[in-house]
Amino acid sequence: MNIFAEFSNRVQTVLQSLDLSTKEGDAPDLSRVTVETPRDPAHGDLATNAAMVLSKQVGMKPRDLAEKLVDKLQADPEITEAAIAGPGFINLRVSHSVWENVLGAVLAQQLDFGRSRLGTGKKVNVEYVSANPTGPMHVGHTRGAVVGDALANLLDFAGYDVTREYYINDAGSQIETLARSAFLRYREALGEDIGAIPAGLYPGDYLKPVGQALAKEHGDALTKMADGEWLPIVKDFTVAAMLDLIRDDLATLNVHHEVFYSERTLHTHDGNGPSKIDEMLDALRERDLVYQGTLPPPKGQVPEDWEDREQTLFRASDYSDDTDRALKKSDGSYTYFAADVAYFRDKFLRGYDEMIYVLGADHSGYAKRLEAVGQAISDGKAQVIVSFCQLVKLFKGGEPFKMSKRSGDFITLRDAVEEVGRDPIRFMMLYRKNDAPLDFDFEKVTEQSKDNPVFYVQYGHARCHSVLRQAAEEFPALDLGETALAAADFSVLTDEGELELISKLAQWPRVVDSAADTHEPHRVAFYLYDLASSLHAHWNRGKELPQLRFINTDNTKLTLARLALVRAISLVLASGLAVLGVNAPEEMR
Repeated sequence: MNIFAEFSNRVQTVLQSLDLSTKEGDAPDLSRVTVETPRDPAHGDLATNAAMVLSKQVGMKPRDLAEKLVDKLQADPEITEAAIAGPGFINLRVSHSVWENVLGAVLAQQLDFGRSRLGTGKKVNVEYVSANPTGPMHVGHTRGAVVGDALANLLDFAGYDVTREYYINDAGSQIETLARSAFLRYREALGEDIGAIPAGLYPGDYLKPVGQALAKEHGDALTKMADGEWLPIVKDFTVAAMLDLIRDDLATLNVHHEVFYSERTLHTHDGNGPSKIDEMLDALRERDLVYQGTLPPPKGQVPEDWEDREQTLFRASDYSDDTDRALKKSDGSYTYFAADVAYFRDKFLRGYDEMIYVLGADHSGYAKRLEAVGQAISDGKAQVIVSFCQLVKLFKGGEPFKMSKRSGDFITLRDAVEEVGRDPIRFMMLYRKNDAPLDFDFEKVTEQSKDNPVFYVQYGHARCHSVLRQAAEEFPALDLGETALAAADFSVLTDEGELELISKLAQWPRVVDSAADTHEPHRVAFYLYDLASSLHAHWNRGKELPQLRFINTDNTKLTLARLALVRAISLVLASGLAVLGVNAPEEMR
């Protein structure tokens, strides 16, 4: 039950009954008409901008249009008051039955309350993390992993058909470097003194188990082979081992992908047939989207791979990119960008309507080119959304924090999870907009205080279950099952704090839709903190005013209704935490 969507429909129905028209005689465009929560709750329960956004279209002053609209809205039996505010906003107060229906809907739908059909019929691919498979996940990957995973959860909750995908960068020179590094550890496992790790190779101890596994499987056979023989064997073995390590690291954060897509498969020829990059280039040629030409040198420092020679270029500037992009170098080899284009084409052929890329801030230059690729390949039928995650700075007690390094020269994701736990990391990575810098304080995220948002929200959920357990002890003969709570008389919930809590619950479906539509999972974290704050505030009022407490031993009817409210709050908190991938504990000590 989304009361904002429901009352928006009612407002639009009333507008249509007014028989309004534009200067051209057409029906006005109602798409910008919204119903929202007023900034100040004292002004009402709901507010609509209808008169403000339609006045120009229909040639009326906002207040004059608002007056016509208010006259009609007041006839709605569930609208107790409609008042014009300011230049033409309309504030609405709704009947108690609306809040009773909201509470009933939460208890009936349980954890599915707030689920949306916003994305019904749309297939979405969310690609996130996609780090080179050259070692364990480091702490710098954490934010992108959490944001991408929570966004995928959110879109799934909003009705989209979601695929979580990891793009394996296993076709570049770094993979050969990785294989040579593992081969060195293999020789070490055979008893050879390898000395210091040569510059340019990966020095981390995480490759020692790979070397040992190679020695166990192959003995010393690889040492008797030429480079061209052992290199592909070691390359495949090591990449597989690194992917297992990456999956395990991500699992500590409760991050799981359905698809791990190998970049190398884009370059591979199926028998004597063309590779996927070849197929992509042929498809672009057929549509005259590529040409032979040269590019001007980029502004600033010229990269090493820039060529002042004729190359195969993609007409990216025709699709709002800053410049055309090279797909094939003058020597006939493909650029990295060619793989990106072929990869997008493969996604499009798999039937996705939206392709979301969650990238680090250091990839900010990729947005325009990826959007250009999306427009060109799909002919505008698919949408490309690029979301960037800013850097995270680590602190402890307000001071810059350097953790012990267990894997060469970097801090691992696993180190961070072991330091404070999965839930604080996930919640706090989502408690800022992803494109804003984030300071992560290992000490503050473990505090048991209001200043620690993850504790405050989880404690709210645990407090709800504590109240229900206490009620079961106080009323051993009273049925407190889901059916009994749903059948409670909600009309007795009249305190302003109780009504505020129900109003907050009513906002959850709207939060889901708006967060999914804008691809901003941080909105869920903000909402949960707001709901938990209202719960704790009402609890504290009950300390001073015993008549407001959730459990009243002298009034079973009132207690049952209040327990129904408590149960509803716990369900929405649990639902929102699940979207964020955070645990909803029933007890906290």
